[in-house]
Amino acid sequence: MNEPTGQSGQSVLSEIKVMVVDDHPMWRDAVARDLAAAGFDVVATAGDGPEAVRRAHAAAPHVLVLDLNLPGMPGVQVCKELVGADPALRVLVLSASGEHADVLEAVKSGATGYLLKSAGAQELIDAVRRTAAGDPVFTPGLAGLVLGEYRRLATDPAPATSDEPKAPQLTDRETEVLRLVAKGLSYKQIAERLVISHRTVQNHVQNTLGKLQLHNRVELVRYAIERGLDDA
Repeated sequence: MNEPTGQSGQSVLSEIKVMVVDDHPMWRDAVARDLAAAGFDVVATAGDGPEAVRRAHAAAPHVLVLDLNLPGMPGVQVCKELVGADPALRVLVLSASGEHADVLEAVKSGATGYLLKSAGAQELIDAVRRTAAGDPVFTPGLAGLVLGEYRRLATDPAPATSDEPKAPQLTDRETEVLRLVAKGLSYKQIAERLVISHRTVQNHVQNTLGKLQLHNRVELVRYAIERGLDDA
């Protein structure tokens, strides 16, 4: 799935295809209406898990705005199936739950960000825009929780293998970008730090994912932290 491109303002937002999944019709319609009014291309909505999977495959959104509590199939399973089928899909969870277990489960399932339903309309619009760009977006206080979990997981011993393949070779620039990703910087912040374009950062990340045979940014951050790159 290609990244949306464009000039600026609503002309860019109109190239971002969004799908909204929530089992409450009034809430789902309100979110879809706010995003469409902001200029996004709302290509589909769904009210349960199986319907979300079917419609997402057909509509091919760039961003899935996803509730976790869905009939038929939990939101985390929807996320896991769709991101597994298309790693370029960005998932922004929009949930009433701020429970740490729910946040971590969503991120481990492939979600790019996690926003509480108490967020205002403008905060949601900005979150969808940033999610489409590949930036991790979290309700304040949750980003630190996720990074802390990465570090905890990194202390767990990896299963031993008798014939572990040789580690792939990354370029110096790819390693530098990976180190900054592990520190929790957004693509925009990395671009500013390295004086390169946002698109170049995205390309380095995609190349690194391919070389390491990883599927998303969550796995990439864990890989980097396991190798101590966040402390470099």
